[in-house]
Amino acid sequence: MGFKSGFVTIIGRPNVGKSTLINNIVGQKILIMSNKPQTTRNKIQTIYNGDESQIVFLDTPGIHKPKNKLGEHMVKAAKDTLNEVDVIVFLVDESTRIGPGDKYILEMLKDVKTPVILGINKIDIIEPDDFKVVYETYSQYDIFEDVIGLSATEGKNTDVLIDKIVEKLPEGPQYFPSDMITDQPERFVVSEIVREKLLHYLHEEVPHGVAVVVNFMRQRENQDIIDVDVTIYCERDSHKGIIIGKNGKKIKGVGKSAREEIERLLGSKVFMEIWVKVKKDWRDKERMLRNLGYQ
Repeated sequence: MGFKSGFVTIIGRPNVGKSTLINNIVGQKILIMSNKPQTTRNKIQTIYNGDESQIVFLDTPGIHKPKNKLGEHMVKAAKDTLNEVDVIVFLVDESTRIGPGDKYILEMLKDVKTPVILGINKIDIIEPDDFKVVYETYSQYDIFEDVIGLSATEGKNTDVLIDKIVEKLPEGPQYFPSDMITDQPERFVVSEIVREKLLHYLHEEVPHGVAVVVNFMRQRENQDIIDVDVTIYCERDSHKGIIIGKNGKKIKGVGKSAREEIERLLGSKVFMEIWVKVKKDWRDKERMLRNLGYQ
C-alpha cells in the first residue's frame, strides 16, 4: 500500500467540540477553543502527519441560521467543503435527541456522495445507556460508514478515528511538509489567539461583534523581542468601553493572557500593543468583511 493523503472536513453544530478534536489530533493548539458558539469563522487547514499518510483537516464554522453577512459567509464556508473533501466527520454530542441544527445537517448529508463518519463526542461524560440511545438515534439515518464514540478533550478513540479516515483516503502525494501543522501564517494564528482571549473575557453579545487584525509583527534588531501591533474592531462605542474595562483592566487582562500564549507559540519575548476601534455594524458590510479576510 502506497502513501495515502486527502482532505477531511469536520462538521457539526456550533460548540460541539470540532476545534478541540482537531487540536487534540494534531497535538498542538492551533484553533480557538471556547464554550461560546460560532467561535470558528474561517475555513482553517490543519495537518496530521502519519507514518504513511497525511490528513488535511478543514475546521469549518459551525452550521447555524445566519443573522448577518458574516454569518452567511460562515455557513457557506462550511457547506462548500462537503463535496470538496475525501471524508466527512459529522460530530455530535451527548444529546439523546436530535435538535433542529443536527436535523438540518443530516438533510444536507443525504445528498452528499462523500463518505461520512459519525463521531459521538463527550463519551467521557455520557452514560453507556445514553450513548446507546444516541448511537441508535443517528444510525437510523443510514448515511454513516462508521460510528465512533470520542472524547475530544481527553483524546479517547482519536486513534480509531484516524485509522478509519485513512482507510477511506486515496493514495496520493504529501501535500505539505511533514513538520507543518497549519497552512495559516503566524499573523493569523496570533490574531486568533487574541480573539480567543476576548471570547473568554467578554460576555453576552459583545464577543461576536469583534474582529482582530494584526497590523504588524517585527523582530527587533539584535534582540530576542517581537513587536506585535493589534487592532480590535467592535461595532459600538458601548462595546469599546466594555472591551477596555474600568481603568483599562479588561484589555490589560486580554493582552497579558494573549502575550503569554503568543510567546510560547513564537519562542520569543513579545511586546504587544492593542488598539480598540469602532466600526459600526462591520459584520454586515461586504467591504469590511473582505478587508478582514472573510470573503
